[in-house]
Amino acid sequence: MRSLYSFVVAVSSILPAVVALGQNATVTTTKSDRGLLQLAGSGVDGQILISDQDWWGVIRAAEDVALDIGKVTGKNLTLGNWSAGGKHQGEKRERRGPSLHGTGHNETEIKDGKTTVYYSYNPVTSFVNYTTGPAERFEGPTLVNNSPQKTVIIVGTIHKSPLIRQLAQAGKIDTTPILHKWESFISQVVVNPLPGVDRALVIAGSDMRGTIFGLYDISEQIGVSPWWWWADVVVRKREGVWALPGTKVQGPPTVKYRGIFLNDEQPGLTNWINSNYPPGKYGAGYNHYFYPHVFELLLRLRANYIWPTMWGSMFGVDDTANQAIADAYGIVMGTSHTEPMMRATNEWNTFGKQYGGNGQWEFDTNNASLTEFFTVGAERAKPYGASSLFTMAMRGNGDNALLLTEEEAMKVLQDVVATQRDVLGKVFNGTEVEDIPQVWCLYKEVQGYYERGLSVPDDVTLLWADDNWGNVRRLPIGNETSRSGGAGVYYHFDYVGDPRDYKWINTIQLEKTLEQMKLAHARQADRIWIVNVGDLKPLEIPINHFLDLAYDTPKWGYDSVPTWIKLWATREFGGEHAETITSVLDRYGMYAARRKYELLDTVTYSVVNYDEGDAILAQWDELAYDAQHVYNKLDDGAKPSFYEMILQPVLGGQVVNQIYVGAAKNRLYALQRRNKANAVIEDVLDYFKMDHLLTKRYHDLLDGKWNHMLDQTHLGYDLSWKGALFEGYWQQPMRNSLPALSYVQELETSLAGNIGVAVEASNATVSGDDAWHPNSGVTLVLPPMSPYGPKTRWIEIYARGTSGCSWNITPWSDYVVVSPSSGYTGGNNGSDTRVHVSINWSKAPPPTNTTTVNINITSSCADWGNYPAPMVQVPVQNVAAAKDFTGFVESDKHISIEAEHTSRNSAINGVSYTTLPAYGRTLSGVTLIPVLAPSQPAGTGPVLEYDIFTFTNTSAANVTLFLSPSLNQNGDARPLKYGIAFDDETPQVRQFVANATGGNLPKGWNQAVADGIWGLSSGNSTTTKHDLTKTGKHTLKIWAVEPGVVLQKVIVDLGGVRQSYLGPPESFRAGTDKTGEYGGTNFAGLDVKDVLW
Repeated sequence: MRSLYSFVVAVSSILPAVVALGQNATVTTTKSDRGLLQLAGSGVDGQILISDQDWWGVIRAAEDVALDIGKVTGKNLTLGNWSAGGKHQGEKRERRGPSLHGTGHNETEIKDGKTTVYYSYNPVTSFVNYTTGPAERFEGPTLVNNSPQKTVIIVGTIHKSPLIRQLAQAGKIDTTPILHKWESFISQVVVNPLPGVDRALVIAGSDMRGTIFGLYDISEQIGVSPWWWWADVVVRKREGVWALPGTKVQGPPTVKYRGIFLNDEQPGLTNWINSNYPPGKYGAGYNHYFYPHVFELLLRLRANYIWPTMWGSMFGVDDTANQAIADAYGIVMGTSHTEPMMRATNEWNTFGKQYGGNGQWEFDTNNASLTEFFTVGAERAKPYGASSLFTMAMRGNGDNALLLTEEEAMKVLQDVVATQRDVLGKVFNGTEVEDIPQVWCLYKEVQGYYERGLSVPDDVTLLWADDNWGNVRRLPIGNETSRSGGAGVYYHFDYVGDPRDYKWINTIQLEKTLEQMKLAHARQADRIWIVNVGDLKPLEIPINHFLDLAYDTPKWGYDSVPTWIKLWATREFGGEHAETITSVLDRYGMYAARRKYELLDTVTYSVVNYDEGDAILAQWDELAYDAQHVYNKLDDGAKPSFYEMILQPVLGGQVVNQIYVGAAKNRLYALQRRNKANAVIEDVLDYFKMDHLLTKRYHDLLDGKWNHMLDQTHLGYDLSWKGALFEGYWQQPMRNSLPALSYVQELETSLAGNIGVAVEASNATVSGDDAWHPNSGVTLVLPPMSPYGPKTRWIEIYARGTSGCSWNITPWSDYVVVSPSSGYTGGNNGSDTRVHVSINWSKAPPPTNTTTVNINITSSCADWGNYPAPMVQVPVQNVAAAKDFTGFVESDKHISIEAEHTSRNSAINGVSYTTLPAYGRTLSGVTLIPVLAPSQPAGTGPVLEYDIFTFTNTSAANVTLFLSPSLNQNGDARPLKYGIAFDDETPQVRQFVANATGGNLPKGWNQAVADGIWGLSSGNSTTTKHDLTKTGKHTLKIWAVEPGVVLQKVIVDLGGVRQSYLGPPESFRAGTDKTGEYGGTNFAGLDVKDVLW
């Protein structure tokens, strides 16, 4: 694949302490005796030489770099003007270029030997008709008109800078590798570039942003993070900056337009804006003082495109300088998928009636008014034509579908786009409409219209959308890849809508983003990548990752996420903590993405089966410990940034899980009438308070710099509402609240005595009556134990009265071991106790043998109320797989398999399987590559094989696959399917993602995206039935029929699978695990035996 970079130099011994993320090094902060050109530091009083004829945005970025170098070394560089002279002092000089082919709004003023650069524009004076007022301007940097002797850096744009042209004409630099290319640059040390300059680092850009990216490349390499302002990343001091030898050629980027959509910006971002900027006439102060912070961030991240806020704002109206400042910075402006022709939705709501007609957002009934509305949008954008990308067509009012039949809607949309293109042709007179960048977003129902024949002009970019949950709905197929307008993707890191809002903090798994966007790149959806980032602030890490992928997609392989995180962590916090931060963030991505925080509730994780709830908390505890450990070691200056991007999400995620698992335990304990139910309430209340304190701590950082940014509610979604497709209301709660909690009466004793007994895998309790075991029954049965099953099971002895009791547990057979075997529960000094049951297999009856062993429980208390004393039974199954068998062995009537743990997997005709590390909910994912491979027939295509050994004879074994919630992005002709068979069975082929029509999503989609998989609550589309009446060794075979199928886990249910969210822990693997050492109690493999609320 084509690399974005070309760099010829051998500098391994002098690489900088910080390298720009994913970029080749051109400068270093490590001192060397190799005679490197020193750009800054002790003894250097250098300047950046630039022409005042260059773009205002380039000169502004050069000033940023001059200041960045000062942050690192303690001394700023100055800006020198190469083209000074030719004008009298105090005179003005003005240049303007063609509006569609480039901004050109520079003005200069020369005074006292210095040249100040201005960007001038004419502000709009009417929001109904296009009129403008007298020119206004932004002041840019001031350049010193002096000799170039102090020059250490020379920078300019090929077609704008006479300085760069002179160097090229003199043969000092070769610009041909980047000539006429998009956003490219060269960087090299040049000897004697100008009279009086021995050496200088020369940066030449192919266009404005190419030059800007070359400049910011230096800043990032010397340790100035793109997030220095937005996330308060500290700049570490260095002795100096030196240029490395060699020539670097970089660009063009993989994706042409790469950007973010500030959306769903209430309450967080809007409340923050209200606290920091004066309000506009029509709403919050989203003005030209705010947006430059966003624009600078985008450029430092090598991005170029924005959809501005739109919920309660109007980019071109809230501040008439907004479009001008975007153009000046070099940012391409667009509008969201539902806002055509460079006008905000709220503009129609505010000014629409002034266009006459019926006032409706309906082109079929109000086309004359809307045509004028569109025209004003084009006219307002014309001065900034080179920085405008027009969204075409329209949806219904309020980002809904048009209130028309499909046939009517398609006809109307054809008319709308024809009218809009006619408007563009008239407004941009002299420019072919095909040369004006346009995009049509195929969002929701619009995709259905397109697939049913809606005609889109060939030069208009097709922007395919994901499902709002990170699963791309469709990508180019057939001749769609040959369209001159190309294709792109509208992606989401934030969403408001079904099945639930997710907009609080970061819940993005980078591995998922990587997998989906590499699909998009392979299928040539590479003209536009735009991602909905909500408030921006809590999503720093996935934004950075997404934009790096867009800039150079081939660089980042399927296993690249840890590498990327390590580079990111090194840049932000230094190499000494990078390994630990990488582990923390990789685990966080998995934990947070298992189920969005807003979707968690008390029934998500089981608190009785597979130690699931306890394992979840143990994972979060371990993660929080590791994150806190790094925080504690950081310098004070680095702590705010670490808290914002890492520690708060980790601690916040931990506390939300503690709340819901705690509430689940309270619910269970209250039903069991445990005294502990009340103490758990207090714990949950403490966690609830902690949730607030974590937010307050965030808001108080740096004297309240980010106050309100975490105002988003996230606890207490309404679960009483029953929707047609999903239970629970999708919209945010107006205030955080806890799930229902229940107290028990501690002043009274249970009718069944002062202590009770509960066991793993059951809600029941003895002695006494409940809904979970026969009335007056006194026996509870533990799940079976075998050499291939969990090492321990548990019994809990708990208080449910006013007095304490000592107790003893005595198995009837000595090979059943309990620990502890006695204790004291209740009263002032007693505590609930988890008793672990294990088997001494050397003493157990030899295989094959199945025995149920009774366990007596006696108490010092006189009685168990009016009930007999309880008894627990444990089935002991001493079985043995064949000695030479390697693979997964049944226990507890099931086998659970992580997808990557194949016995064998095959490659056929260059098509094979690859593992996606740390992808999904528990371990990883497995998928076909290359993603452009044709369909692979089940039975003959590449196969995943899993050897298993069974002891249970059943003709109805159910095999469920946990598959990522991907969609039929290859079109209805190639829906996602897999094949499955045991041994020599004829493969069963399952299309697990149903075809969907119009704007609809497939059956079970709400549940699939909530669960993070197809195969749990989304229906039985990933479950097949098989005859396994023959026990012993079998080979399970799975074929991914289509690329895009991602397998995470396999569960073979022989009649013993119990309810859980993540499925049973992975089963014993003969050849890998050893009997007596295999834990198997929980999916995480963590010790949770001391976890008892």
